[in-house]
Amino acid sequence: MAGLFDKQSELYATARPDYPPEWFAKLAMLTTHHKLVWDVGTGNGQAAVCAAEHYDMVIATDVSEAQIRCATVHPKVRYVQTSVSTAADELVRLLGGEGMVDLVIVAQAVHWFDLPFFYSVATRVLRKPGGVIAVWGYNDVEVSPVFDSVFKLFHATTLPYWDPRILFLFDAYRSLPFPFESVGVGSEGNPEMLDLEKEKF
Repeated sequence: MAGLFDKQSELYATARPDYPPEWFAKLAMLTTHHKLVWDVGTGNGQAAVCAAEHYDMVIATDVSEAQIRCATVHPKVRYVQTSVSTAADELVRLLGGEGMVDLVIVAQAVHWFDLPFFYSVATRVLRKPGGVIAVWGYNDVEVSPVFDSVFKLFHATTLPYWDPRILFLFDAYRSLPFPFESVGVGSEGNPEMLDLEKEKF
């Protein structure tokens, strides 16, 4: 789905809400080791840069060349453009081999993925034991009573025209298949809810 966000990559980078630093500290406490993170669908690198505060290296992949070009530069983040046709074995090699990744993260993107393929690769690359996979997204935007009512009407009116995969996100990932054991922060059908803030646009 890279094409949806290519033309407005710079605006996309500035308009997204910030992820709380506490979220990444919490994820870091859940992993046994802190060597490597795979940020899948990294977009502007927002999550990758935050994860780099707790891990030695982040490999951040995205199918969008435009998003990668606008990504935040960080000495511990390596951005790699992949494609929807990148083979599983190639991704595993890119990440250093099987069982080499301590944390797999997906921020605001997993609903676009070929889920069986992604979950298969994630299972192969995650460290065993001790590796963790975390996916999250945001949907409900609250600005002001006037804006919120217009936005909800817009959302309800346009819903039939959205790609059906976006429904996972609109459902707060409650219906998202997630075949992984819970580490105490949400689980399949019961995601953890967080508040994200964006003070300036």
